[in-house]
Amino acid sequence: MGKGKKIGYVRVSTFDQNPERQLENLELDKIYTDHASGKDLNRPKLAELIDYVRDGDIVVVHSMDRLARNLDDLRRLVDEFTKKLVKVQFIKENLIFSGDDSAMSTLLLSIMGAFAEFERKLIRERQMEGIALAKKRGVYKGRKKCLNTEEVKTLLSKVTAGEKKSNIARDFGISRETLYQYIRQNAVVGIK
Repeated sequence: MGKGKKIGYVRVSTFDQNPERQLENLELDKIYTDHASGKDLNRPKLAELIDYVRDGDIVVVHSMDRLARNLDDLRRLVDEFTKKLVKVQFIKENLIFSGDDSAMSTLLLSIMGAFAEFERKLIRERQMEGIALAKKRGVYKGRKKCLNTEEVKTLLSKVTAGEKKSNIARDFGISRETLYQYIRQNAVVGIK
């Protein structure tokens, strides 16, 4: 068997994040990049990566929280890779998992994964507290609208015409929840 490939996986939550920064200065044979929230189960590039990797390959990820959103997901994914005899390397945590790991490695995966999950929850909590304080002071304006008035009118006409909502959301580059928010807002205001 020849030498395996080094394949990178990058996940960025928003299009503002720079995906190149996560694995910069690393020599990789291939990189898969998902533009999705970690809680989003629909990560097509991760699915492609899982399908692509072979015995002897190494999957390189910037950090545990880029691969998985919670501890159960992290364990499942690492297990899925290592059962295929594929190693998983986390740069930030400086850990490599190969499947023939000791009890100590398994413990480290659980502890580090739990810390990553805890850290994400703390960040989210602080963000919510900051938003609440800004609202109190009257300086919170919320997120900038995704679509202009003409785009909203087009969106609403497609909804009224009975087009599939998931297709409309995809065409406008918004989530289905954002689509439903536009529908609710405009049903109240009466824009058609």
